[in-house]
Amino acid sequence: MSALNTNIDSAGRSAGEMPYAALPLGGIGTGNLAIGADGWLKQWQLHNIGNHLGELPGSFFAARISQWEPPFDAVRILAAPPTEHSKTPLVNDDHVARWQQELAKTVPTVTDTRFSGNYPVARIDYLDETLPVSIRLEAFTPIVPLNAEDSALPVACFKFTVKNHDSIPVHGWIGAGLQNAVGHDGIVNPDGVRASGYGGNTNRVVRGPNRTSILMENRTLDESAAGYGTMALTAEGDLVSALTEWTDPEQLVQFLSSRQNFGAGEWGDVPSDLADPQPNGVRASGRPSAPGSTWNGGLAVQFAVEPGAQVEVRFLVSWHFPNRYVNFTQFGGRQPAWGQNHHLIGNEYTNRFTNALAVAEETMTRWDELEAATKHWISLFTESDLDPELARRLLTQAAIVRSPSYFRTADGRTWGFEGVLGASTPMWAGQVGGSCPLNCTHVHAYSQGLARLFPALERNMRETEFEVMQAPEGFIPHRVLLPLETPQIWDRPIGGPEDPALDGMLSIVLRTYREVKNGAGLEWLGRYWPNLRQLMDHICQKWDPNQTGMLHGIQPSTHDIDLCGLNTFMGTYWLAALRSMEKMAYLLDEEVVADDMRRRFETGSVAYDRALFNGEYYRQMLEPGDRPEFQWLDGCLSDQVIGQWWAHELDLGYLLPEEHVRSALEAVVRHNLRASFVDFVNPYRVYADGDDSGLLMCSWPTGGRPSIPTRYCDEVWSGIEYQVAAHCFYEGLEEQAWSILRGLWARHDGKKRNPYNEIECGDHYVRALSGWSLLHAWSGFKWDSVSRHLQLNRDPERSIPILLDQGWGALARNGDQSSLECRFGQFELDQITVGETTFQAAPIRLQAGETLLLS
Repeated sequence: MSALNTNIDSAGRSAGEMPYAALPLGGIGTGNLAIGADGWLKQWQLHNIGNHLGELPGSFFAARISQWEPPFDAVRILAAPPTEHSKTPLVNDDHVARWQQELAKTVPTVTDTRFSGNYPVARIDYLDETLPVSIRLEAFTPIVPLNAEDSALPVACFKFTVKNHDSIPVHGWIGAGLQNAVGHDGIVNPDGVRASGYGGNTNRVVRGPNRTSILMENRTLDESAAGYGTMALTAEGDLVSALTEWTDPEQLVQFLSSRQNFGAGEWGDVPSDLADPQPNGVRASGRPSAPGSTWNGGLAVQFAVEPGAQVEVRFLVSWHFPNRYVNFTQFGGRQPAWGQNHHLIGNEYTNRFTNALAVAEETMTRWDELEAATKHWISLFTESDLDPELARRLLTQAAIVRSPSYFRTADGRTWGFEGVLGASTPMWAGQVGGSCPLNCTHVHAYSQGLARLFPALERNMRETEFEVMQAPEGFIPHRVLLPLETPQIWDRPIGGPEDPALDGMLSIVLRTYREVKNGAGLEWLGRYWPNLRQLMDHICQKWDPNQTGMLHGIQPSTHDIDLCGLNTFMGTYWLAALRSMEKMAYLLDEEVVADDMRRRFETGSVAYDRALFNGEYYRQMLEPGDRPEFQWLDGCLSDQVIGQWWAHELDLGYLLPEEHVRSALEAVVRHNLRASFVDFVNPYRVYADGDDSGLLMCSWPTGGRPSIPTRYCDEVWSGIEYQVAAHCFYEGLEEQAWSILRGLWARHDGKKRNPYNEIECGDHYVRALSGWSLLHAWSGFKWDSVSRHLQLNRDPERSIPILLDQGWGALARNGDQSSLECRFGQFELDQITVGETTFQAAPIRLQAGETLLLS
């Protein structure tokens, strides 16, 4: 195996080296904020709408460090100075808000920061040699794969560790500020505390056992208002002072500077609603903010630390905004029900809590448990046999799932945009909202991450496709419209492409079989089998009426155009769908259907290979009447055998001759992977430039590029790169796989692009969830919950992560002894195969913490 150069090492890198790094904090469907490598909070998008440039002025952390003798007292903003750097096309993760720049001019920041992170934990070391202490922050939002509720908490957790390196005691305060954004539209950034929707905001103190919160409300809002909700800033400990009504960030700094140091017993009994117990404490009036403005709130936690000792200070930001509306423009023509306050669809996460304070109370009570589970998940990867960078990037896949690209409505259904509108989309859709609504089948066709991390959520998307999206004729449009009572796009142009995407429909068959193998079960399959039959009957009758085994005519695709003729991009999707239908038919004892699917597959496999393999790779061949525009013909398409990648994921065997598949993949890497884009002319969107390395969608190594080639051919899509790299692992082409990954991850190393945000048509683009298949391809992982058979091709040296439908853990080795360890949930299986050895385990059930020795 060729090792990778790690881009985010355990020692961390300075803020200046990673100006684009911003790790998102937030749960599934809850909205997010992010913390930059420099320590500044950014990308506030809590209000049920994506806004990658969202700001909340006055939301920051600061520290006051003091010593009695010799006298020392200093206040520092816990962030690095904003720095200038070069701009990268189509990204804005490096954005620094104007108010942060102004604050850094008047209040000292720390000298620098060092950032390291394994999603969802960001670690920031604040560097300042003038201070007698070191300060470290760990920020995270809990994640427990397979447990959607604990992974959907609307919180951001911040744990500061202050260590005294001096020979004398140190005392001080850690302060946190947060703007009361209740009523805000989430779109137009506030100017200080002023914004449309503000006015009547109140901040009140609520003290509980060992914690203090500022509950942020606006009781003047109608409960149906889009901005209606609550926020809370919570600190752990008894020695906590609150400043509930301020407007300028420097006021929080002044508040920190004015606090007196008291011993724990000197505070006495503190009334539950008293903001600040100190004699010179600032009192909270509880008065509503003026029209058009809001209040900021702040908490200051007192600490004392002896020489050589350290102390922890914990803060929590929580939010609760229940009123999600259909506030995004959809394809298919405008509908009266669209728009804010027109149709309430709600949020699943708000069903479980009454307000942001309830969120804070549960999270604070369970902090240690949730943090331990989160770090247990991280260690499953970082302490395994995986290359360290591969481990980090696999963990980061969940950042897409928990970005505003996905949301869950109050009825529990799962929805996904293609991404979040941002710097890559203003030329057509602006920079606020979700990109290309909704549940786009041809983009989600690449996604493997959600189905493995939270299988019930992915399964729900199949249910929506069959129950809501499917037309009476059997076809399924590649977008769904909300609200659900809206007529679906059965007879209108859809957008990207105009007619239902054939690759999207074929992928629904593949993804349905994946869900069956990953725990959905035969009863679930039986419920939707008539839908599958109807879908495949439609495809067969429209694109292969003469049973040639090949697809003919116009084939709408994820390239936002209509493909034509014979091609293995659509063809291998088709062959994999036929094999999946055959497998599912046998599970349901539908042998006639299974035999028909098998005959079509065998005919098509031979026909495609004979017609299109040119001795090196698979080309495209037009038929009489086909339009030549937007095709690739003799080009080498990176996705030319995408169905074989799916076939490996589903254990379907080879769709085309094995040696030809391998030759085609080698050709893709040889011809399409560029080591530099310095002299490259790209008329489309720029996702790789300068000395970047990246895999083009298509190239023409033998010439013959059409005058109007396939759209996006000169672009570099991370979702395709992951797909091709994983497929290379499956074929034993490890060096080719690593060469693609080295380029992809170097482009997103924090210096030019965000390692936690791989873009395409928007930020946090869901096509990149194809990256989860790297784990399967590298380890040879296969899991079939129907036969209860687990397979891995790779023997562990230490351990290999295992994620099944009911639990996760590791295949581990201790000396000469291998074992299967369940670390969360449960494993239920009958058979384990590792390499060439099959262990009959008839039948076993492992609970979390239990281990099965393999012998």
